[in-house]
Amino acid sequence: MRQRSIVGHPDRPLRKKAIKQQRIAILPQLQKELHELDIRLKEAVAQLPNKKEMADLLSGISAKAQIAGLEMVLFRPRSENLKDFYAEVPVDINVRGDFYNVATFFDELGRLSRLVNIDNISFKNPRVRGNQVMLEASSLATTYRFLDEAERKKIAEEKAKAAKEKK
Repeated sequence: MRQRSIVGHPDRPLRKKAIKQQRIAILPQLQKELHELDIRLKEAVAQLPNKKEMADLLSGISAKAQIAGLEMVLFRPRSENLKDFYAEVPVDINVRGDFYNVATFFDELGRLSRLVNIDNISFKNPRVRGNQVMLEASSLATTYRFLDEAERKKIAEEKAKAAKEKK
């Protein structure tokens, strides 16, 4: 019959040391990966503004239309659609101007550092003025924002309540 040692296996301290040395050896690589992930997170956050930054983003969109030489006929934000960690912010946009300026405006929106999707583009009332085609363009611009902690908590509570009521 074999007796157990109270002290433990003699190789254990060596194994622990080897494990620690392995961890120390990969630490610089892990720190580099953490730094790269932090940069990617900051880039993602820059594309999704928070609630405080939304007013600036929306006024920036309106300003881009004016800079493009367009008359802003309608700029109407709709109700937000709340998701798990972000909100969709739809905005009805109607502009009037020449076709080239409308195309420039949509191109500029596509170049924003923030995510802005343009859907349901329609053109109406085209008329020729000199060598330009003047028209009205309407579209639905959808941008996104991060929900703050309180908003995410509220959504989670509402989902839990709805699931509970379903049962």
